[in-house]
Amino acid sequence: MSDLATIESIARLVPQGSRVLDLGCGDGALLHHLQAQRGCSGYGIELTDANVLACVQRGVNVLQLNLDAGLALFADHSFDVVLQIDTLQHLRNAEVMLRETARVGKLGIVAFPNFAHWPNRLAVLRGRMPVTKRLPYQWYDTPNIRVGTHRDFEDLAQKNRLQVLDAFGLQGGHEVRWLPNLRAGTAVFKFQQKQL
Repeated sequence: MSDLATIESIARLVPQGSRVLDLGCGDGALLHHLQAQRGCSGYGIELTDANVLACVQRGVNVLQLNLDAGLALFADHSFDVVLQIDTLQHLRNAEVMLRETARVGKLGIVAFPNFAHWPNRLAVLRGRMPVTKRLPYQWYDTPNIRVGTHRDFEDLAQKNRLQVLDAFGLQGGHEVRWLPNLRAGTAVFKFQQKQL
């Protein structure tokens, strides 16, 4: 998810000057944009060597860690915002990492492919797993180990005592706020821990 319109939609959710932790930061494009355009600071976490190198070349601080190992090295609320953009669907411990996101950050922002988008539904009705621009892999070679929907995340957030502050879909670089579960290829949520 590196097109500029999508990056800007996510960036608008991040308060100016925030200290940010970007989990699964890829090549660092989003964190670089946040630093340059919103005065943010922070770190990316990435596993693959090529992406770590790309982050360094962009001037993005990056730690090479496996997210399946957790975030124990970070204290509670040590960041203003923790991002999980196209990360949740790759994790074996997705629910644990979601709780960790809310623990480590004052705010969490998650974006992931919305499996309930209408072209995906149509593919399944035809008896096939969807292959779209947003989900470009065949069922047998996809790096995604989970599929979820906009509505599924609402339930997961409630189960984990997360307060959703904003939710919408993204389609073609545009925000979709009316029927995002049906009309958007990407689900986006901004949340925090519910106060006791």
